[in-house]
Amino acid sequence: MKPRNLRRLMHLVLFCPLSKGLQSRLPAVKVKYLVVAWLGVLVASWVIYVQYSSYSELCRGHVCTMLIVIHVYVYSAVWKEKAVIVKCGIEDALGIDGSPDSFLKRDTGLYDKPTRGTSMDEFREMLHTFLKDGLGEQASLSSLVSRVVTLADVNSDGKVSLAEAKSVWALLQIDEFVPMLALQDKEHAPRLLGFCGHLYATERVANAALFRLDVPPWLQPLVPEALSSALNRWLAPAWPRRARITIGLLEFVEEVFHGAYGSFYMCDASPSRVGYNANYDCKMADLGSVASEAAVRAFLRGRTCQNNADCTFGRDCTATCDRLARQCNTEVVQPNLAKVCALLRDFLLFGAPADLLDDLDKQLRTCVTLSGLASQMEVHHSLVLNNLKTLLWKKISDTKYS
Repeated sequence: MKPRNLRRLMHLVLFCPLSKGLQSRLPAVKVKYLVVAWLGVLVASWVIYVQYSSYSELCRGHVCTMLIVIHVYVYSAVWKEKAVIVKCGIEDALGIDGSPDSFLKRDTGLYDKPTRGTSMDEFREMLHTFLKDGLGEQASLSSLVSRVVTLADVNSDGKVSLAEAKSVWALLQIDEFVPMLALQDKEHAPRLLGFCGHLYATERVANAALFRLDVPPWLQPLVPEALSSALNRWLAPAWPRRARITIGLLEFVEEVFHGAYGSFYMCDASPSRVGYNANYDCKMADLGSVASEAAVRAFLRGRTCQNNADCTFGRDCTATCDRLARQCNTEVVQPNLAKVCALLRDFLLFGAPADLLDDLDKQLRTCVTLSGLASQMEVHHSLVLNNLKTLLWKKISDTKYS
């Protein structure tokens, strides 16, 4: 209720005389009670108005919590006539996925920083420290800080209000958000379209997984693997379109390796993480499993272990365990490219042209055996990746699928 309307209503209640008939029917005591009740309603309305008008720029975290309680934290919507995915990311910070360790350092009070009185310089310093902890010391880190500040200025007035600063600070606690910001200018990363508190919207990928049939874990014992594999092959796009998707996925592997803000690991290279749009261009469905090299190394450094399984970050970013020292090494054994090639063997080989099949199978086998050791990471990986892209591109470059 607007203040002007509220004042008019109060004036009518307090100063407009009751009709004589009504006065005769209502005892004076009841009239007093009626006026007091009206005043109570008006005061309560005023308090609610003042309370929520001061938070017009910030979605409160309890809204996300309510959504999570009913298990609805990712859903489709339409925004500015575009299909989007709206996510409620507070489940990452609260540990709803059951993961004992987080990709980035977390604050227990997501809305505690920054506070009233925090200057713009202090806010920038907070952002720089937080991002350095998550991404490592990078030469271009200041540009990412500027990107965050620009993003925080929702109403584009050249200033960052306390509500705006709190909102973007809360978003930075989400595993997916920092990689998304760092990769916003990359073709195959999901595009951030808007946010409010822990709610944020990304572009909707038409096909959110490589394979259309995803058998839930509880149903897998009843559905033979051969049957689900056969159905996925039958539902899959034509091979030239799968080749186009593959080229895009290989380009994403290049994008996250030695980028402007360091290297990133794909710590869950499963079909549900990789999607493609209506034009069969690869688009990552989400970046929730993508973590910076600095975060993975920080997780592994000094970690006690009995075997290699104890040195696993996320789903499959695994390092070796030094059994003598009982500590994890900090180098991930299997690089992104090897994981992607293992995924592509199921996605790309069936239905491949006969004159290409043997060469393609050989290159994918070589790719799967790549090691994450630093001595192999540069020249060898680039050579294998470029050979795969060239092989596929030559086959589809002069067709309608290019």
